[in-house]
Amino acid sequence: MPTLQETAARRSTVARSALRPRRIRKRASWWQPVAAFAVFVGLWYAVAAYYDQTVELPYLVPYPHLVLQAIVHDTRPDGVPTGFNAELWAALGRTTVVSLVGLAAAIVLGVLWATVMAQAKGLEKALYPYAVVLQCVPILALVPLIGALFGYASLSRVIVTVMIALFPMVSNTLFGLQSVDRAQRELFELQGAGRLTRLRKLQIPAALPSIFVGLRTSAGLSVIGAIVGDQFFQRGDPGLGVLIQVTASRLMGPELYATIIIASLYGIAVFLAFGLIGRLAVGRWFDFS
Repeated sequence: MPTLQETAARRSTVARSALRPRRIRKRASWWQPVAAFAVFVGLWYAVAAYYDQTVELPYLVPYPHLVLQAIVHDTRPDGVPTGFNAELWAALGRTTVVSLVGLAAAIVLGVLWATVMAQAKGLEKALYPYAVVLQCVPILALVPLIGALFGYASLSRVIVTVMIALFPMVSNTLFGLQSVDRAQRELFELQGAGRLTRLRKLQIPAALPSIFVGLRTSAGLSVIGAIVGDQFFQRGDPGLGVLIQVTASRLMGPELYATIIIASLYGIAVFLAFGLIGRLAVGRWFDFS
């Protein structure tokens, strides 16, 4: 029979072990994406071999190593690499400039537009339908008009980018400005704060999470807008959109896939970069995910 002291010591040991935080071993999860990517590359090789050997149309689905080679090196018509693919990276630089300029313009216009609408319900009812119309109008229908008014060079590409990226900034900023706590709004009114003071010290700080959500969305759309505008307006220095059309028309399969991959990676990088900026700006007091 255990004594009272042994029983008490055993219970104390059990209690201490129960109070200790349990260490949960997190299983390494890095290998799942790597395995999925390996399977994807294997399937890609299989499909490419089918189109090369059976269909005899190798340019439709080129081998992955040829696409990787086209990203890094320029190639001659016979497929021999000749050096650094300066054309692809120059086109990426031009698309980057157009997308960032259009995004900056969309941020400024969207925040100003939403700020004006947030001042009164009448202004919101008068102006918000035009934001919806701008979002719903097919860009292709406006291409002849934009080209006739502003030419077919970089300015028109920036305008298309702004039109595509503007609505998320308007809607998210307006939502944030209107989501101020009612008690805080009434407190500012009791203190006699003016409209500008309420906007600067209450509404804008409360709207920052929504603004950064809209910024992240608009950043991704700005890349789409830059590439789409580049395909519509092909004068001037070509970007990724023109390069996609040229390589597709010339049946340059590896170069076409390489351009599409670079455009996709750029869009992902922009989306992640502005998501990181949002987390750094408001992540300490808002769950920005």
